[in-house]
Amino acid sequence: MRVWSVPMTTRFRGITVREGVLVEGEAGWGEWSPFVEYPPEVAEPWLRCAEEAAAGDWPAPVRDRVPVNVTVPAVDPPTAHRIVREGGCRTAKVKVAEPGQVLADDEARLEAVRDALGPAGLVRVDANGGWDVDTAVPAIAALERASGGLEYVEQPCPTVEELATVRRRVGVRIAADESIRRAADPYLVRDLGAADVAVLKVQPLGGVRACLRIADDIGLPVVVSSALETSVGIAAGVALAAALPELPHACGLATVRLLADDVATEPLLPVDGSLPVRTPSVDPSALDRLAAPPDRVAAWEARLAEVRALRQDHRS
Repeated sequence: MRVWSVPMTTRFRGITVREGVLVEGEAGWGEWSPFVEYPPEVAEPWLRCAEEAAAGDWPAPVRDRVPVNVTVPAVDPPTAHRIVREGGCRTAKVKVAEPGQVLADDEARLEAVRDALGPAGLVRVDANGGWDVDTAVPAIAALERASGGLEYVEQPCPTVEELATVRRRVGVRIAADESIRRAADPYLVRDLGAADVAVLKVQPLGGVRACLRIADDIGLPVVVSSALETSVGIAAGVALAAALPELPHACGLATVRLLADDVATEPLLPVDGSLPVRTPSVDPSALDRLAAPPDRVAAWEARLAEVRALRQDHRS
């Protein structure tokens, strides 16, 4: 295993450095990069995804390119405008409901994004469960106006029940992310009519094949999104998106730009709004350049041991 540490180009999800592990198998490399605060039981599916990738156990693709959105963090309007222009995508996903910010900040960011995209582009927002129902309903209406039209709102509230309530009270489509990947029952979103779109992240859900089963069972249009990985981890998301029978929406997989460096010889970056379906080669010099310091290597080795011990406990 190789432990890497990469600075972020901008603060995102509250972090400025992203860490993870590359594991090598018979078919190549897989990425294991659960966020550092995740306990072993949450980190275990991420390891299954890495092992699946390293074993080369991905289904055959049905397309050779995957349309993607540009991701806009909770930045000021000029920065948001620049990110969209440089991203080269026809869809933008914009973070909103950031702690410490107010709705006016989100509205200004969305106005800048719309200006950069033009009238034909698609805008979606992600609140990461930051609102309650009574806050979400008027906020969505305000953001719909500021953006000139929203494709959907991702995870406006924390719980599935709240999503279902918001969905009945607004005219904008609702997408579920955390309500699927963090739920004891990922199908409750379907059963309660809580969402119009399912956002699937391949690492947290245990790999490409596990996500394909969820997509088939949940019966909703799917958007494949990243968990802020290097190109090795993004390749697993691309493999999932490439294998889905239908892919009506752009995917949230163009996030390698949020990292200041990458482990791949040729990073998975969008061209004309899409990513190629390929497995990137790992650059040995990048592994050396991005090697985590010894204390972080030890921390990741300890995490891996905890996850493997958890597996052993479940088997016995």
